[in-house]
Amino acid sequence: MDGTLVDTEGLWWQAVEQVAGRALTEADRPDVLGRPVEHTAAWLAAAPGAPAAERLAAELHREFAARVAAGVEPRPGALDLLAALARDEVPVALVTASPRAVADTVLAALGALGAPAFTVSVTADDTELTKPEPDPYLAACRALGVDPAHCVAVEDTPTGVASAEAAGCTVLAVPSLAPIDPGPRRTVRNEGLTGVTPALLRDLTGGRLTVMSWNLWLGGAMVDDHRAKQLAVIRASGADVVGLQETGGIATRELADALGWHHHTAGDNLGVLSRHPVVARLGDPDVGFYGAAGVRVRVDDDLEVDVWTAHLHYTPYGPYEAAFDGLGADELIAHEDVRLAQMRDTLARIAKEAGERRPVVLVGDFNAASHLDWPDVPWPVTEAAAEAGLRDSYREAHPDPRTDPGHTWSPIHPVHPEQGEHVGRPEPQDRIDYVLHNARGLRVLTSHTLVTGTPAPWPDVSANTWPSDHAAVVTTFAL
Repeated sequence: MDGTLVDTEGLWWQAVEQVAGRALTEADRPDVLGRPVEHTAAWLAAAPGAPAAERLAAELHREFAARVAAGVEPRPGALDLLAALARDEVPVALVTASPRAVADTVLAALGALGAPAFTVSVTADDTELTKPEPDPYLAACRALGVDPAHCVAVEDTPTGVASAEAAGCTVLAVPSLAPIDPGPRRTVRNEGLTGVTPALLRDLTGGRLTVMSWNLWLGGAMVDDHRAKQLAVIRASGADVVGLQETGGIATRELADALGWHHHTAGDNLGVLSRHPVVARLGDPDVGFYGAAGVRVRVDDDLEVDVWTAHLHYTPYGPYEAAFDGLGADELIAHEDVRLAQMRDTLARIAKEAGERRPVVLVGDFNAASHLDWPDVPWPVTEAAAEAGLRDSYREAHPDPRTDPGHTWSPIHPVHPEQGEHVGRPEPQDRIDYVLHNARGLRVLTSHTLVTGTPAPWPDVSANTWPSDHAAVVTTFAL
């Protein structure tokens, strides 16, 4: 409820600040957001000289209820989604860590705004244990008469996500104030509920495949403890298959061994990691530094997917020629010949292996900008992929490059890093890493770029949490 359907997380934060008598900080979030009143009251009571928890709980109830009574604001897309679910006759339960009195106040406010009634509501007063324990979601499923595995829980806090996942639900996370990492049965949608439909929710309960593209930057060797950091990124990403570039020859095998996953290493630069079994290895196993390699993974007994990873030549680099040299579209396109030939070779290999029906995903560092991002330059590398029937998953999820540029080059280079006349000039930021697909049994649920932490800029990168000079791209497909 709070922060998912209505914008009350901010009201709760204000109420806690009022009772605490101080401004809250980032460190306070785990004890404030998504927690029942009793937990936050006990946490406040632990401070030296604080009143008893019972008194603080009463004050929190009073302060929060007063703010809710003054009016609540639905989250964007919430009323549309509730109306669509009602039209499709999908039973909907409200599961909240707020007490019954507050929940009923919010439900009344939603009803006055035209929201349909919930089939069931479960509050902190209705179960012995509340979030992050699974009890409230299990109670809601019992009341609905449904298996948790057939349910999607929509949550906005890590505490709520933990509760729903512990109950066995699939989770759609729409973070409000606290960030939420992706997970195996969890889809994170940072843009909220706008555009969420019953069809999308149905897809979440079926088969899914999350694919990640990541350039490891010379195997990661520029960053201290890089292998452990790479493992942390992959685990947190929720990826099922990871296409790697610049592996340094050994990264793919070492990462697969640590994860307990399947893998394929091709040449000294390319590799694929997969939590699903690899049933075939595709392309030239001795591919050079540039080129492509792939695997066929068995997702389940009825479905196999070809996943390819590609690395295309880095020079001449179009965004440099546009930003630094002022070249026009015709000259920029003429300088793409090497990469275009490599892409055409990759597309031919993909088509030969896949035939007419098999799902295909192509990921990689193309070192090329996209025709979908530049209105005046029909960049031929991405156009060739589109002409071959491959769709750009990031642009499907984020159609407007002005509001969602999706830059992957470069999180550590705000200024030009190379020697020469352009050193120190602002580095052109662009989207050159991709997750493409042929839409054969694949539908994009979410797609996002991924960078962990706040990387220090070059050359002071050795301590960075993020062990690469590229952002990764992560796409979750419904199967």
